[in-house]
Amino acid sequence: MTEFDFLPVSREDMLRRDMYYYDFLLITGDAYVDHPSFGASVIGRVLESHGFRVAVLAQPLFHSPEQILEMRRPRYAALISAGNLDSMVAHYTASKRKRSDDYYSPGKKAGLRPDRAVTVYSKLVREAFPDLPIIIGGLEASLRRFAHYDYWDDKVRRSILFDSTADLLVYGMGEAAITSIAKRLAAGEKIGDITNVRGTGYVIVDCNKTPDPSGPPSLEKRVPPADGGCFDKIECASYEKVAKDKRAYAEATMLQHEEHDPIRGRTITQRSEGKTLVINPPQVPMTQEELDKIYALPFTREVHPMYENLGGVSAIDEVRFSVIHNRGCFGDCNYCALAFHQGKMVASRSHESVVGEVRSFVNHPLFKGYVHDVGGPTANFRRPACKKQIKHGLCKDKSCLAEPCENLDTDHKDYLKLLRKVATIDGVKKVFVRSGIRFDFMMLDKSGEFFPELVKNHISGQLKVAPEHCSDNVLYYMGKPKNAVYEKFTEKYVKLNKRYEKNQFLVPYLISSHPGSSIHDAIELAEYLHSKGRQPEQVQDFYPTPGTLSTCMYYTGIDPRTMKSVHVPRTKSEKTIQRALLQWKNPKNRPIVIKALKDAGREDLIGYGKKCLIRPKSNKV
Repeated sequence: MTEFDFLPVSREDMLRRDMYYYDFLLITGDAYVDHPSFGASVIGRVLESHGFRVAVLAQPLFHSPEQILEMRRPRYAALISAGNLDSMVAHYTASKRKRSDDYYSPGKKAGLRPDRAVTVYSKLVREAFPDLPIIIGGLEASLRRFAHYDYWDDKVRRSILFDSTADLLVYGMGEAAITSIAKRLAAGEKIGDITNVRGTGYVIVDCNKTPDPSGPPSLEKRVPPADGGCFDKIECASYEKVAKDKRAYAEATMLQHEEHDPIRGRTITQRSEGKTLVINPPQVPMTQEELDKIYALPFTREVHPMYENLGGVSAIDEVRFSVIHNRGCFGDCNYCALAFHQGKMVASRSHESVVGEVRSFVNHPLFKGYVHDVGGPTANFRRPACKKQIKHGLCKDKSCLAEPCENLDTDHKDYLKLLRKVATIDGVKKVFVRSGIRFDFMMLDKSGEFFPELVKNHISGQLKVAPEHCSDNVLYYMGKPKNAVYEKFTEKYVKLNKRYEKNQFLVPYLISSHPGSSIHDAIELAEYLHSKGRQPEQVQDFYPTPGTLSTCMYYTGIDPRTMKSVHVPRTKSEKTIQRALLQWKNPKNRPIVIKALKDAGREDLIGYGKKCLIRPKSNKV
């Protein structure tokens, strides 16, 4: 495999291929890995499949436009993504400490992309090529498309479209949108006229020079019909209002989530500083045939050779021999950004497509016979939540899973058949499921076939699950099922492991300090873990990432689903206490835990009894 199997990455690379012009400059904050798990690579290959010439500029210098200028001006546009992660999440922990590693950079070297990468790269392109259309996309742009609370600035920021000065924003899974945009640019349309593509956003100048918070601007003549028809429109509170009024922020957030629906969703407008942000409804999920075509594109599934002497790119390790079989998630976890990016409507690939992808790498010299994952956002989702959803869209007023809907389609037979087919491929020894399993959804499977076979054949020593907490109060704010569901799941998991003489562990993900969690909830979780003989080595503090309902709760102190107030562990002190309670055996946490238990009136947990978390202080000097 040579560099010519990849998209060109420099001017010299283009000239070696006799590419004296090209159409799109694709800038990404990740190192260039030509694998379908990397969004920028997918967009590049999709455009290439439609006959466009694409060059990739991965992690360019961000203090000057020098490297962008060296690429020369593309014919149509620059496409900009921060990479697979929001750049601020990539750089900082939940405690806002700088991360020492970046698994999406060569040699895991941190600092090769800037903070707020989409905005920085966009401004560099503006400096290099002032009149070149700029289109932003990827997770960072998608989750920051509206005015949003920014945890690192601890304030509400404008839509990223304003800060980046980009012409167009593509949100969600952008293949269909970018293909439509590219064809229209190639046909001679100006970027400012491309305002009717689903899954996109743009900015228009209001007729009113001064924003009037009392009423909406006149948009009837400036929001055109979209995709051959006319979208209904609705306005949410302006940037100025949500930045000052937390109740307005919560209402706007809920509206944005409710309208994020490809069937019944409306165009949302939001005024900001004399301009109006327009976000069109999301793209309709791809058909199985369309998804199959994307994953059949000629990905090398490798890190670009230019990184060989720089330590490679570690992000490839877990996904090189993994397969994504679905998109979308109706799980409704309030802390997860996925639903606001990919959406809640699940689409999946055909069995033939997945089997074909696995066959493409069984002869790879590094392949040892183990398919690491056949998964996705949620591994055991293969279809929309119910038939009604396909025609009428998602229900506004209830969750599919937190309280299981009577219309929920819980059949796991198709996923089970898929795993069985992959397991029979010559050269495959084992097929594992390592991405998230919704254990509550699995427990609803009426046939009961999937769970035993998962335990028997598809777990690599440990199964990762996400109960996140044991307090039903906290689980409610998380959008998760009650703890009794997890208890039933663990009981059955233990029984199945005994049946098949397996010694496989459960690795539960836990979140401390989520909105709604009090000290008493944290103590309840500590007691629960103690009763199970567990203490997690690592605990994830709640991370307020842009666009989630939980982040809205964190910022406003309001649950946007009910508009009722919610307790938020916001101070460093309370977060430290809640985390320490979950790691009560750590000697460093001892004084914190003792004080917390005393302050909460739970001195019954300090002593020598079976239920006690910690022993009293010694009287010895």
